[in-house]
Amino acid sequence: MKQTLKKALISTLAIALLAGSASVLAQQAPKPENLIKWRQSAFQVVAWNTGRIKASVEGQYNKDEVQRAANTIAAIANSGLGGLFAAGTEQGKGWHDTSAKPELFKDGKHFAELGANFGKEATELATVAGGGDVAAIKAQFGKLQRTCKSCHDDFKSKD
Repeated sequence: MKQTLKKALISTLAIALLAGSASVLAQQAPKPENLIKWRQSAFQVVAWNTGRIKASVEGQYNKDEVQRAANTIAAIANSGLGGLFAAGTEQGKGWHDTSAKPELFKDGKHFAELGANFGKEATELATVAGGGDVAAIKAQFGKLQRTCKSCHDDFKSKD
């Protein structure tokens, strides 16, 4: 009798622990609409900082402004943005409807490649910005913009 009771208690405890673990994991998984909001927000910050760099290199150059903007873009580009494009976020609304094409979720390898290029060029821009050579910054900024365009061409619906 004791052995049967012991097995029942162990089984019950194991089930309770698994159920508790599943509950915790489910609570930790962000909702698709939050993932969409976060990625939309991240790309808005990238766009704002891209505009800051463009305005500075085409107008009154401000080394500190360019460096801060380049550092911000590099930080976001290397933050694991790809994780915000999880299954379940192919459609839906964050701040607005997602503009990610369905192909993005079918070609993870190509998307990861483009994301790695974005991170590489953003990191290089932050490095080049530290030197203050406007011509070099413009050249690297062009490379960064081409990585953005490549991803948009392949994986972003036109607005």
